Amino acid sequence: MKKIVIIYGLIAGTIVGGLMLATMPLWDTGALNFDNGHLVGYTTMVIALSMIFFGIKSFRDNHAAGNITFGKGVLIGVLITLIAGVMYALAWEISYSQMGDEFINKMTEHYFEEMKTDGATEAELMEAREDWVMYSEMYKNPVIRFAITITEILPVGLVITLLSAALLRKKGFLPPTQTTTT
Repeated sequence: MKKIVIIYGLIAGTIVGGLMLATMPLWDTGALNFDNGHLVGYTTMVIALSMIFFGIKSFRDNHAAGNITFGKGVLIGVLITLIAGVMYALAWEISYSQMGDEFINKMTEHYFEEMKTDGATEAELMEAREDWVMYSEMYKNPVIRFAITITEILPVGLVITLLSAALLRKKGFLPPTQTTTT
């Protein structure tokens, strides 16, 4: 199980981290912004974390004689997610070191513009500014920033894990291919 978790976790982490690093320059050109960046980011996560399904299936087919319990599938999926999550957070740390303060300032500006557009009162804006100052100070701590970044990807991995484990525990769902030699 360890080998499968490591291999599929590293593949998922390479995909999600690599695509993050590859798309970060698109923020500078304006091709990515705060309106479409979430869609691109979460789509990348789903694509990368599809490796959870393949990891659970590989274990079931190659090491568990075509049978896997829901719990074992969840364990494999969560471990793959954790490896991918750490790699995702490391990729963010690399990106953040290049554009951190500028990115946070743009995000802050965008957030308050959205609040104004949505009709926030001056009191609501002042309260949000106070909260944002506190949040920004906390975010400067790399340990807290790393933990926050991991929490972005974990829910996506958990959903894919639960779906994959539920589907693959059924013997008839994508059964292993039988090879015959003559």
